[in-house]
Amino acid sequence: MNLELFYLFLSKEKMKFTALSQPLVPENSLLETFAKSGIFVSNTYGSKKFPQAVIIGVKKGGTRALLEFLRVHPDVRAVGAEPHFFDRFYDKGLEWYRNLMPRTLDGQITMEKTPSYFVTKEAPSRLCAMSCETKLIVVVRDPVTRAVSDYTQTLSKNPELPSFQSLAFKNVSSGAVDTTWSAVRIGMYAQHLDNWLRHFPLSHLLFVSGERLVSDPAEEMGRVQDFLGLKRIISDKHFYFNHTKGFPCLKKPEGSSRPRCLGKSKGRTHPRIPTEVLHKLREFYRPFNLRFYQISGQDFGWE
Repeated sequence: MNLELFYLFLSKEKMKFTALSQPLVPENSLLETFAKSGIFVSNTYGSKKFPQAVIIGVKKGGTRALLEFLRVHPDVRAVGAEPHFFDRFYDKGLEWYRNLMPRTLDGQITMEKTPSYFVTKEAPSRLCAMSCETKLIVVVRDPVTRAVSDYTQTLSKNPELPSFQSLAFKNVSSGAVDTTWSAVRIGMYAQHLDNWLRHFPLSHLLFVSGERLVSDPAEEMGRVQDFLGLKRIISDKHFYFNHTKGFPCLKKPEGSSRPRCLGKSKGRTHPRIPTEVLHKLREFYRPFNLRFYQISGQDFGWE
């Protein structure tokens, strides 16, 4: 096949649906289809660009689900692994970072996700130094549930971990919360947001509800697509609810033998935490939540 014609096919057709009820055919599947047909196509089309949008947080909020849902869109190309450039590897330089990005065609958006950026003090200024026009997405979740989920993940790797309450509180009876514990500190969203607003206008940030991403993924993805300036292609036709896992999965892509669901590390059963512990932690977060609602202009209903 003439390579120029293939470029034209990708850029003009943008890998559209074969039918509205069918999920999109991923770019890699197209390349594989051509290869199986005996047609060699170079994978050096397009160019590597700095991301125009970054999912900056939060850990255990639903960032992996959001990225996987977005990757269904033909105009989104994203790095699979978390680059951690603006928090861990900044000394490697911007060219190193750009080379991590997938190649994109005109009209496609380059994206990455690293949830720890949201809570990293230096990340906003570093990201703005790359481009203050970057669009930022923050997936947020009830900070109490998020903290328990964070603890559950760590516990799965370290069964000897102390109890949740002994880590969350300096003194459980007095209710003094230990804000040095990262599982608690991450949920103080308003404080972290203040740091980002010193470098980016509020209009450059979109706050996605982790809860609504589970209960109504199509509606929440509609908001995300609008924010990114994308055509609303991802819809409720792409999702089904997996009752075993307890969250939505993507329907089977064309040419695939099975649907796409997040891995075993997602949807773990949480350990039982005493009700009074959760209540005290909820009281701690209340003023932070209310301030976050005020700044973001959204009431997430965590009260």
